[in-house]
Amino acid sequence: MSQEVKDFFATYSDFVTKVTSEPSLDIEALKKSMDEIELNSSIKMPRLLTAALGLGSETGEFVEIVKKMVLQGKPASEDNIFHMKRELGDIIWYWTTACASLGLDPFEVISENQKKLEARYGEKFEVQRSEVRKEGDL
Repeated sequence: MSQEVKDFFATYSDFVTKVTSEPSLDIEALKKSMDEIELNSSIKMPRLLTAALGLGSETGEFVEIVKKMVLQGKPASEDNIFHMKRELGDIIWYWTTACASLGLDPFEVISENQKKLEARYGEKFEVQRSEVRKEGDL
């Protein structure tokens, strides 16, 4: 690797550190942040962290199968569908863990999602409504 490339990455690495939050850099600051969240809310941080990490990783495993089918010629076989089914099971496990960590009723989460999407789209999906949202529509 050339010195120019090494210098670039060193400079960029310094920049990344400068724009990174303290809890992302320091374990004690991370612990303090998590403790403050638990003290000032009903959130169960260990479960929330487990859910967030699990949702990201299991969703990635599901996406990997789809990617290989769509982009790399992997067959849409019963084995691959079964594999996706198992990954979806893992995703719902972590989703349920997220609901529990936040003290949310899973049925209410689903109902709120339906209300949000009905308000956004009505009875039919339209690209315009997905790209240009009303203020407050998250």
